Amino acid sequence: MLNKFVATGIAALSVSFSVPAFAGAEKVSPDQIAFPAPPAGQGQVVFYRPGGMSGSAVACSIHENGEKVSSLGGGRYFIMNAAPGKHEFSVKTEATDQLTLELEPDERQFVACRIKMGIMVGRPDIRPSSEEEFRSGKKFGLVDDEDMGPGPGAMRAADVEAALAGGSAAAPDAAEEEAAPSSNEEPAPAEGAGEGSAE
Repeated sequence: MLNKFVATGIAALSVSFSVPAFAGAEKVSPDQIAFPAPPAGQGQVVFYRPGGMSGSAVACSIHENGEKVSSLGGGRYFIMNAAPGKHEFSVKTEATDQLTLELEPDERQFVACRIKMGIMVGRPDIRPSSEEEFRSGKKFGLVDDEDMGPGPGAMRAADVEAALAGGSAAAPDAAEEEAAPSSNEEPAPAEGAGEGSAE
């Protein structure tokens, strides 16, 4: 009887320590979160906001070039794939904080955002971080799609899931481009397809 109880306990432990491929918006321990590799030749930034009461009513709304990338509530993160080079991000409440990153191809960087005590609303604090610091947090969940900006930037939940499964968010578009030439004359689509693939 005791051996059966011990075996059942061991089986339960092995299940509880399994690492899911995609946690989604559900908050989980950071060591259970997997990040997809950035597309070839691009870099990747993981933005996150630790949980806690300080500034919890105010979101860290990340902008690049005046465009909203995504808002971060407490205990949330998002992933952004971007071209190599310099990127300037800003967060604004009653004050503005800015961060400039130099992104290398195939590199992943981490950025933490917090809202500190302010006079009226709270003061943003955006700064470079590390994977080790991210993994030492309590629990994180992916930002909801509706909190992301309208343009390209933060990966939606479906994009992250597809990338982790070995697919690509751009795969459906590529399939449509391949199917399109069959309905047109052969010479013209071949030129368009060549130009599109070079970009």
